[in-house]
Amino acid sequence: MESGLHLQWPWLGLLLPLPLLVYRFWPASGGMAGQALWVPFFHQLARETTPAGTRRKPMAWGRLLVAGLIWLLLIGAGMRPQWLEKPALQPSTGRDLLLAVDLSESMLIKDFAWQGQRINRLQAIKVVAEPFIRRRTGDRLGLILFADHAYLQTPLTFDLETVATMLGEAEVGLAGKMTAIGEGIGLAVRRLRERPQQGRALILLTDGANTAGAVDPHQAARLAAAEGVRIYPIGVGSTRPMPVATLLGTRMVNPSADLDEPGLQEMARLTGGRYFRAADTAAMEEIYRELDRLEPTLSDPESFMLRSELHPWLLGPALLLTFLLAFAIARPGWRLRERWGYD
Repeated sequence: MESGLHLQWPWLGLLLPLPLLVYRFWPASGGMAGQALWVPFFHQLARETTPAGTRRKPMAWGRLLVAGLIWLLLIGAGMRPQWLEKPALQPSTGRDLLLAVDLSESMLIKDFAWQGQRINRLQAIKVVAEPFIRRRTGDRLGLILFADHAYLQTPLTFDLETVATMLGEAEVGLAGKMTAIGEGIGLAVRRLRERPQQGRALILLTDGANTAGAVDPHQAARLAAAEGVRIYPIGVGSTRPMPVATLLGTRMVNPSADLDEPGLQEMARLTGGRYFRAADTAAMEEIYRELDRLEPTLSDPESFMLRSELHPWLLGPALLLTFLLAFAIARPGWRLRERWGYD
């Protein structure tokens, strides 16, 4: 369908000559006898009729033109004119992806580098995840934040800009200091279970093990598997030893010693997902590219056209003219009666 003016019901235009046909072929009224209802201004609009069987007297030209214009406006509105904009692409329904991001205290460890500067783990997630989010055109994305407990920060939506903004505003300490991985998975399953099964997925980003919450992460993973939710755990944290100052001096420690890799690998295995290890920003970027390949959009975008209804612009003048015509006929002595040919 092309853009521009479009009539939804053009066949109503066949009614345009109806008043002429009625005036020409409908027999004239014999007067007021036997009428159950009398509307004064319609009686005057039709004017006095001659005895039955004779032709009506012609109406004054002014009234005839106004009545004809009202009829044209009503028929035009009835044909439902619409203005169609140029076709635009609307992303079709794709996959439903939830990002569950760890906000525990350990996410403040600065073991990542970005553009020559040391950044903490949460900052690394933000700078790498934002382009991934914006690439997911056609998908519904949502954001879960968890620490002591899990919270739905952004429900599933096509508004990728909002999801990216809410992730950018997330800060360590908003949800506590510990790590409730099981609650994060459970909340994601509750949100995804009503969505089409072929498109449910959870991307879980954490740097530790489950240390809080009332839900066991392995039980939550089994529930996710039963509901058809694939889990893609991403273990965040450098593998390079870092110097840490202690009472006995500086010693080298593994910054990812608390990461429960076996548990995350088991979650991926149970749900048909895949475990990833993000030891630096380059690896994290590669993980998101791999996720794009593993979870592509399901279908191509569809086109749509914006429709603007125009019939109110016709009904308004028709109503106004009808009111003025009725008022002029019903009020003897009004000047319009003289202009429109009244006796």
